Amino acid sequence: MKKIAVVILNWNGAKLLEQFLPSVIAFSNEATIYVADNASTDTSIEVIQNQFPSVKIIQNTGNFGFAKGYNEALKFVEEEYYALVNSDIEVTENWLTPILEIFENQPETAIIQPKLLDFKKKTHFEYAGGAGGFIDKFGYPFCRGRIFDTVEEDLNQYDDEIEIFWATGACFFIRKEVYRKLNGFDDDFFAHQEEIDLCWRAFNLGYKIKYTSKSTVYHVGGATLNEGNPRKTFLNFRNSLLMLTKNLPKNQLLPILFMRLCLDGLAGIQFILKGKFKHFFAIIQAHFYYYHLANQFYKKRGAIQKSNYYKINSIVYRYFIKNGKVFADLF
Repeated sequence: MKKIAVVILNWNGAKLLEQFLPSVIAFSNEATIYVADNASTDTSIEVIQNQFPSVKIIQNTGNFGFAKGYNEALKFVEEEYYALVNSDIEVTENWLTPILEIFENQPETAIIQPKLLDFKKKTHFEYAGGAGGFIDKFGYPFCRGRIFDTVEEDLNQYDDEIEIFWATGACFFIRKEVYRKLNGFDDDFFAHQEEIDLCWRAFNLGYKIKYTSKSTVYHVGGATLNEGNPRKTFLNFRNSLLMLTKNLPKNQLLPILFMRLCLDGLAGIQFILKGKFKHFFAIIQAHFYYYHLANQFYKKRGAIQKSNYYKINSIVYRYFIKNGKVFADLF
């Protein structure tokens, strides 16, 4: 058996599979390649069977979203390392080699992210993960190479290997034993920020999350749910609050949640001023869903919550007030 499994989650993405599977197959000799299909109603299965017969198919019984979709599929994948790859990712030659080297030589490293560049503008980082993710004290995520809507050009400024707080779900490497120890992603997230929640839980247990620039992939981004969709706003705001409830240190939980709810209110006002009323109502809806689920998620808290989880106090303050538009300006 090969040591690494490349697992691509798919839902009605026949055209994406036709476009992006060839690069994965061409440059992944070290891996077994799977497509985990979330009960697609298009020609996805036929495309794989007819055009990519070497790819193994795992058929989920419904559209379970990202979190449960992977959880269900990975029950059938026994390779030592998982590469969870979006269907809109183009990989590059030798993309797996540096990942395998880190896993083999650094037993404390459980999760790894490659350099994520924009498929449509290959000179720049891509929104979803850039060069590795961090969060601030209030749970707002940001990346090296992307803070809010400011995306940096790749000028080799992040050509390194460092410890990060979260790795993007667009191209997410994890040891099978750690994935199963953590019971995988949280099904209740459906999609968005479940990878940050998983990384936070791994961090609380003492595992390391790494970024390496020696592996590069290109991501289209927004191929299944684009940035302008209010559904994305709803999921991001709701899931961020749920993640904080699960993972914050107990003595910080209520004050930080209160401040976060206030900051979300400011975000809602900003949407109103921009005329994005559907996004404003998406935040309202997210908060009501959060109140309904808060107690359930509080019961999911692990035994350990570390207090040194954040990189800076407030990315909102640094970005909007202090004009810290790129990662280097934050410190």
